Order: sequence, then structure tokens, then C-alpha cells
Amino acid sequence: MRTSAEPQDRYEYPAHWEADVVLRDGGTARIRPITVDDADRLVHFYEQVSDESKYYRFFAPYPRLSAKDVHRFTHHDFVDRVGLAATVGGEFIATVRYDRIGAGGVPASGPADEAEVAFLVQDAHQGRGVASALLEHIAAVARERGIRRFAAEVLPANTKMIKVFTDAGYTQKRSFEDGVVSLELDLEPTDRALAVQYAREQRAEARSVQRLLAPGSVAVIGVGRAPGGVGRSVLANIKDAGYAGRLYAVNKAFPEDLAEADGVSAYRCVRDIEGPVDLAVVAVPAEYVPAVVAECGEHGVQGLVVLSAGYAESGPEGKVRQRALVQQARAYGMRIIGPNAFGVINTAPDVRLNASLAPEMPRPGRIGMFAQSGAIGIALLSRLHRRGGGVTGVTGVSTFVSAGNRADVSGNDVLQYWYEDQDTDVVLMYLETIGNPRKFTRLARRTAAAKPLVVVQGTGTAPQGHAVRATRLPHATVSALLRQAGVIRVDTITELVDAGLLLARQPLPAGPRVAILGNSESLGVLTYDRCLAEGLRPSRPLDLTTGATPEDFHRALSAALADETNDSVVVTAIPAIGEASPKDAELAEALRSAAAGVPGKPVLVVHVELGGLAAALSAAASTAPQAVGRAPGTESGAHLPPLSAALDRGDLRRPAERPPTAGAEAVPTAAAPPSEGTRLIPAYPAAERAVRALAEAVRYGQWRREAADPGRVPEYEDIDEKGAARLIAESLERGEGLTISDARTCELLAKYGIEVRRALPAPTPDDAVEAARALGYPVALKATAPHLRHRADLGGVRLDLADEEQLRRAYAELSELFGKPEELRPVVQGMAPRGVDTVVRAVIDPAAGAVLSFGLAGAASQLLDDTAHRLIPVTDRDATSLVRAIRTAPLLFGWRGSTPVDTPALEELLLRVSRLVDDHPEVVAVTLEPVVVAPHGASVLGATLRLAPPPARDDHGPRTMPAY
Repeated sequence: MRTSAEPQDRYEYPAHWEADVVLRDGGTARIRPITVDDADRLVHFYEQVSDESKYYRFFAPYPRLSAKDVHRFTHHDFVDRVGLAATVGGEFIATVRYDRIGAGGVPASGPADEAEVAFLVQDAHQGRGVASALLEHIAAVARERGIRRFAAEVLPANTKMIKVFTDAGYTQKRSFEDGVVSLELDLEPTDRALAVQYAREQRAEARSVQRLLAPGSVAVIGVGRAPGGVGRSVLANIKDAGYAGRLYAVNKAFPEDLAEADGVSAYRCVRDIEGPVDLAVVAVPAEYVPAVVAECGEHGVQGLVVLSAGYAESGPEGKVRQRALVQQARAYGMRIIGPNAFGVINTAPDVRLNASLAPEMPRPGRIGMFAQSGAIGIALLSRLHRRGGGVTGVTGVSTFVSAGNRADVSGNDVLQYWYEDQDTDVVLMYLETIGNPRKFTRLARRTAAAKPLVVVQGTGTAPQGHAVRATRLPHATVSALLRQAGVIRVDTITELVDAGLLLARQPLPAGPRVAILGNSESLGVLTYDRCLAEGLRPSRPLDLTTGATPEDFHRALSAALADETNDSVVVTAIPAIGEASPKDAELAEALRSAAAGVPGKPVLVVHVELGGLAAALSAAASTAPQAVGRAPGTESGAHLPPLSAALDRGDLRRPAERPPTAGAEAVPTAAAPPSEGTRLIPAYPAAERAVRALAEAVRYGQWRREAADPGRVPEYEDIDEKGAARLIAESLERGEGLTISDARTCELLAKYGIEVRRALPAPTPDDAVEAARALGYPVALKATAPHLRHRADLGGVRLDLADEEQLRRAYAELSELFGKPEELRPVVQGMAPRGVDTVVRAVIDPAAGAVLSFGLAGAASQLLDDTAHRLIPVTDRDATSLVRAIRTAPLLFGWRGSTPVDTPALEELLLRVSRLVDDHPEVVAVTLEPVVVAPHGASVLGATLRLAPPPARDDHGPRTMPAY
């Protein structure tokens, strides 16, 4: 048994235990191991703890720590004795430790698998979720060190700590004796423990973003003394938007007697501001940012929006500067949007925050928007501004975030916020990169089950400044996994806005059946063809002729919506020659009123150069008052606003670089948002755009219905999980950390009910004959050399060899064609029933996680990349859809009169492989090739399997912020 007097430097410092975490209130803390250098910090921390908390910790009055206590609590071997601290600003705010114990509770070493655990949280930080975060991390450390149970003794009055243990989700035992509550926690992660962890993660990260988007007070740091400059422009934007909170201007160069700047209270330093500052917008050169961050941290600022450039986007030196920025901000418990950010916007009437470089506040609405680069953010706001006003009424933005280099706050964090945001119905995201695809797909699946999530995904080339996990998966595979998670994947900003506008105010279609009606036969046929191309089921277009009146449209649309064989309706319209603009308003009102009669089906309009109708559709649904004497179709929003106009003419200068416009001081009046239940009909200038948006909505609606019943992961009684674990451990102990032997592969797969047909080596013709006698004719002779393996098209396989003569002849042919037997590595295998050759693969990708793939064997499938993918663990519904997802799936189901194969047997095989990989993270790759699926049963003819030590932490581990 080790004693506390042993030198700590015998054990390597576990740097991978260090982590930044988001706490319940949205602030951050750093968790790290306690070392001998922390003696003074520990004493100072203990002095800040109340006598009551000390009593709860030691069960007796304990006013101060002795030198022996300090030594004990700072000297750890990081195996049997471990201490972790949560720090803010470099100072301890909470500690936790465990001591391994044996029988009778005495100190012990391995293989004892129980430890006593104890916490102490500074009173000022209680209620922030610090203890819960520490419990997750100390439990992960304990499991890594072979500890399976925690024991804790708590006084009954210490209800907060009892709740920390009982709410954690671990299997536990509880008893009461001698006035003490004794708890025993089984540290094996359970579904409930994981659900608790994810729920806490969501609340904490959502709260951290909420503090950035709805601050009670904002300080803009770097406001120039003269007009112009980024800081002064942002200050004006915040002021002009009518920000509801307290606003401050900060610049160390302000004269000491300056009280205001542009009508806003002015200060030389954040520390001079008397009240709290929730958000600081930083617009100073990069070299001055560290001093600004320190001032903000010392003043208690909750978050930063860093507009300053000169970070990772500028090269290696900037990357070092960016890393230091994140570390410094997190040390003070602050979160960062940026650096090199465009800013944030919140249109909520009780916030009205435009802390961005956008000179005008977007229309309020129910669409949340996220972009990484400022240029894309500008394009998104501009496109939605034009479409939102000129086509679909007042559909607008709830919140907007442009994260720049996303060194800290990322799309994952904002998704956590939008998931529970009651003001956001649809989420639009332009992701140049996905830093953590595994977490993103998890969050996307949950968000998409509640509200549509539309994403434009970059091609995988990371811009300068973005930290991205390396992935081995092709871009198309990642896209397929996103779709599996319910993400609506589109390719362009135009498609992003098209889909978003449809989903923001129209119900989801119940199916793919589409009615088409309008006053143009050719436009209706074009729409019909596009529906077929997108996999929809359109009915023949109803031509109302060019002489159709608004009443004709109303009757036809009402009938189409009432028809139970239609799930949605596309209305096509062309301008009538000689008709006056009021007709546009009448047609818009006719369509709106007909759609309102059957509110459960979506309606879209395809119009051709019909600006009046687009504007009238807006007016028909708008709740904003109309100006007296204004002609229909010319209300506010029908023209391009200044932001969109500037962008359209190519004026991409920052606001500070453009001459000020008259009346800039006035707060703009945004169009009133639509009342609840108002149906805004989206109109599109081209049939393909409308149909593409509708097709995405149909697919998403189908996913939502299927997600309500995701299926189950079957239990198989013949699976020997413990036996497989022993084989894996033995292989890794022997150093088999790469591809393991064929024999060991077959043995391991057999533990999961996966039988691989025996293949016996045949180094000589006589050995081949002997092997065939052992297996029984007919047999197959295969060359297994790497360049010939699984390449039947090269002629390295001979099938249906019925006797010794045929076998010897085939052996001679292979030797003549490809070389000596030692080069061929021939094997003899018993013939499997005839069927369809397929391939099953599973791989652990460092970024995306465990992925199961399926496709047909052969060069054609490889050439066409006809492979489908699912995230592990796979449910029975996933396995069913995976088999049917490939384009060549008809070959499995009797294409052209062939005999259908046993797809249930194939699906079971997929489920067993999924279970193997999910149960054992050491299994990093499995390939079953070929798998011959016959009319009855599936035969695995070849298998390879790779092992590697499992990662210390993964997405199922304790909550952590991305390391930087």
C-alpha cells in the first residue's frame, strides 16, 4: 500500500484530466488535478468556506487546515488517491477527491475497485452545478483507474450534497446508520446517467449563449473619439436598434472629463463602470485585447463578442494569440463569440440587440440564423431581408450569430440554445466546418425532432482560424449522417433561405402527394417534372387558363386542399396581360383565404416576374397597418432596404467606411411580426426552387414521423459480451493493436453470433486437396494476396470446384496467371449458397464516432460510391432502412425476376456488428467481405478486424468544452 509520504513525481501528471466546463448558470470553470504546488491556493480556498460547509465536510467544527491536512490534500499518486479542483481566475472554487479503499474501508491499492469520495464547494459558488460537474469528472477518472464504486458518507442536513449523488443517475444503494447517510454508487454508466449528463449539458450551454444574446447591459470597448471605426459603428447600431438595456462606451483614450459619447455614458475603463456589465463587445487591435479581457474578467463581465481580427485567420502567430485569448477568457469564467466575428443580433422586443456590423436591424421573426464568416452572415441577412419582405410578408429573424473563428462558442452551443428557445421555430446554419461532428449529430437529432434544422455544409476545407477534428470519412458520408440525424441538407444559401421560409410558416406535408394548379399549362408541366425528379408524387396539373380570375384560383385551391389524396399544393401563376396591380392583391387574398380554410397542408406559389403578387401576398398576411393612399404591393418591404441595396451593388465596406445616411439617429420601425397562426404563403420565382424546398419538407416530415418511433437495439441471448472482452484484452496485452489474426477475428466474431466460413491455407496443391477433403466439396479456391483479395474481377477466385481434378487444375491456372503460391497466398473455402455479394463495414471515426456502412460488393458499387451509412448503435429500424438506402437495393428484392434474398438475415448481421462495436470501443474497424446473402441465410466469407486501446474520453464521457 502506498502512503501519502511517497513522492508525487513518481507518477506522471495526467494532463488529459484537465477540462473546461460550462456550469449551470452559463459561466465556465476549469477542472484540473490538484498538485503539490496548490498548497497556498487550497488554504486560501478553505478560508472562504463557511463554518457550516466545513462542518458538513468533516462532521465536526474544523476552522482551519493543518499542515498535515494540506500535505495530504495536495499530494496524490493519481491512481489510488486523486484530487480535482474547479478553478475560476486561477483560484479554487471547489474540490473533490477519492481514496481507494479495501475491505473495512482501509486504504488500498489495485485490484481493490472501491473508493471513498468527498466534495467541498465554496459557498459563493454553491447552486452553480459545480459539484455535479466534478462528480462526472472524478467518476471518469476512477473508471480509468479501475475503480467501479464510490462510497460516500453525508450528514442528513447536507441535502444539497445528497441531491448531487441521487440526481447523478448512477445505480446506487442508500442506508442510514449512526446519524449518517451512507451512499454507494455504481460508476458503470447507465442510460439514465447519460441522459442526466446530456440534460445538464444542454441547460448549461443554452444558458451560456442566452447570456450573450440577451444581456442586461452592454459595453462597447474601442469606441473611437471621432466618427468612423468599427467600435463607434457597433455602438451606433446597438443604439439605433433601440437596445432595451444599459449601454456603455469604453475607450482608454477618452478624456477624463468626457461623460458621453454619441449620447451614451462614456468610460475610460470597464472597471470604472459602477454597475454590472453582462456583455462586452471588443473592437480594439489584437495586441490590446489581453488587457481588455483582464479588465472585463476582474469586473465580472459574463461574455465577450470579439470583433477584432489578427488571430488564427492570420497565420501561426495569430493561432497562438487565439489560443491564449480563449484560455484567458475561460480562466475568468467568460465565453467568447469570435474572434474575427461579425456580431450577434436579437430581435426580441424586450432585448432589441444589434451588436453587429449590420447597419440595420433585421425584421423580427422566428428564424434563428448561424454563420461562421462575416461575409456569409451578410449574405444570409441580405437574402432573408429581401425574401422576407418582398415575398413572404414579415417572416424574419429571431436571433443571429456570426461566430467568426468560433474559438469558443460554436454552432453546437447555439443549437443548445435554439432547442429550447420559444421564439425560434426554424434554424438555418451555414457551417463552413463542423468542429465536433459526433456531438453535432447528437444535438441535431434532438433539435430536429422539435423544429426544422436546415444546414449548408462546407466541403471539408477548413478556413484559416477554424480548429477542426480530423476525419477519415468522405464529405458525402458526413452529409449522409447529418440527414440520418434529421438535418435538412442543402447546397447553397438560396436553397437555405428557400427551405427556411417554407418551414417557418407552413405546416409539414403529411406525404409526397402534390397537387399542381395554375394559369399556365407549361409552368404546371415544368413543376410536375421537377416533382418527379425530386421523388414526389404529383397529380396531373390543373390548368385554369390564362383567363382565370382570383375566384377561380380560390375555388381550385380550396378543392385541392380538401382532397384527401393531396398532401400539399403548388400554385403556379403568370401575369395576365393588361391586368392592373389590384388584381395581384385580390389573387393573393384569394390564395390566403383558401389556404386558411385547410390549415394542415402547405401551399407554395411559383410566380414568374410577378412582383406585385409577391408583395400582395405579404400584404394579405401582414398585420402591419397600411399607409393611407399607398397602392397595394408598394408597402414597406417591397423595395430593397439600405442593407440589401448596399450589398447588391457590391458595397461590402464596413459601416464605418461608408458615409452616414440622413436620419441615422432614428430608431427604425420594423414591420410588425405576424400574429400566431397567420399563414404566410411563400412564393418562388422558379419551379425548381419551390419544388426543391417542398421535397426537403416532405423528407423532413417523414423523418419526424419515423423519429417518433426510432426502433430498438435488439438483445441476442447468444452474445457473449464478457467472453469478447477477455479476447480483446488478451489481444491488446499481446501487442495486437492493429489488425488481428484471422483465427482470432473469427473467434471474436463468434462471440457475437457472427460465423465466418472456414478458409484453410493451401500453400501447395496437395494442401489444397487435403483442405477440400476436410471441408467437403464443392469448394472455392481464392488468392488472398493484398492486391488480389476481394477482386474477383481480376480472376483470383475459382468457384464450384466439384472434385480433386478441378481443384488441381484451378490451382495451376492461378499459379500460372499470378505467380508462385507464396505470392498468391491461396486458401480453400467451402462453397456458400448462391446469392448477392455484399459488404458490411464498421469504423470508429475520430470526429464522427462509430459508423456502420453497407453496400454491394464489386467494382461498380465502389465506382458509384453506392454505400449507405448509419451511426452506431443501430436500431432495427435503422438496419431495415440501411439495407434499402443504396441505389442497387432492388437487386436484393427480386429485380428483373430474380429470387429475393433473405434481407432479415442481413439486417440481423448488421445489428450484431453494431452491437460488437458499440459494446467494445477497442474495436476500431470491422470489415465483412463478401457477405453472400442467399434466399435463405447470409454467409460471411471473409472478415478483418482491428483493435486499438480505447480513447480516454469520448462523447459519452464527462462534460467538457472543446480543448484549444
